[in-house]
Amino acid sequence: MFNKGSELLNLCNEKNKKISEIVLLKEQSFSDLTIEEIREKMMDALDVMKESANAALNQKIVSVSGMTGGDSKKVEDYRKNNKPLSGVFINSAMAKALSTSEVNASMGRIVAAPTAGASGILPSAILSAKEKLDLSDEELVNGLFTASGIGEIVAKNATISGAEGGCQAECGVAAAMAAGALVEMSGGTPEQALDAASFALINVMGLVCDPVGGLVEYPCALRNASGVVNAFTSADLALAGVKSLVPFDEVVEAMYRVGKALPETLRETALGGLAATPTARRVTGNSPQ
Repeated sequence: MFNKGSELLNLCNEKNKKISEIVLLKEQSFSDLTIEEIREKMMDALDVMKESANAALNQKIVSVSGMTGGDSKKVEDYRKNNKPLSGVFINSAMAKALSTSEVNASMGRIVAAPTAGASGILPSAILSAKEKLDLSDEELVNGLFTASGIGEIVAKNATISGAEGGCQAECGVAAAMAAGALVEMSGGTPEQALDAASFALINVMGLVCDPVGGLVEYPCALRNASGVVNAFTSADLALAGVKSLVPFDEVVEAMYRVGKALPETLRETALGGLAATPTARRVTGNSPQ
């Protein structure tokens, strides 16, 4: 039914439907499941997102390597006991994003949306929006279908792999998916949802993938925290009426070209960026002799 953002928008306008509704109809057309069964499966994914986004808020969860852990609880405690410069809401969202990242690094159960390394952004965004806007779980499921439609378009026309396109293709795409979902859940139009997705990708265009020790921990978790902030600011820009000068499909194409242009050392090989610093090499036992 659609492979491009422009095709998705045309369908939304022709049928007077939201992005989530079009995505759900497309899913049904390729499945033996009913609409209700598809929604139930997405509700199962939402339940896993809830668990991972809250698991590390009040207890220290340490990664298998021991390199990271406990940051979600630190941010949550800071939110509760101080006056955060970026506000209580943003700090709460960052804590949830870090929580899922820490669950992932400790080999817990997460939803890769679109990847494990970027798995904290979408859950944090929609769950924070639930609290802010008093949304139902059914409305969150709608947001997840919107997010999945945006992610599908990027996966088909570019990449969601850090090894192929840098972290812009992981945390950037996750933020774009979340931004689009936030717009729809806030009552925005399909056009605004794709504008928000465009902004989220533009904001991190060229972001490298440089995991220390080759592990999806550092700086991945930090980029999940900043990624959810990116999603909220991008959604607010679109909801305010700001338009993306460059259409979503062209932004996706540009992101792909930029990713391909990144040197191999900056595409998840742990050979460049932060992974190549003296401290990173020392921590991972790879110090030059």
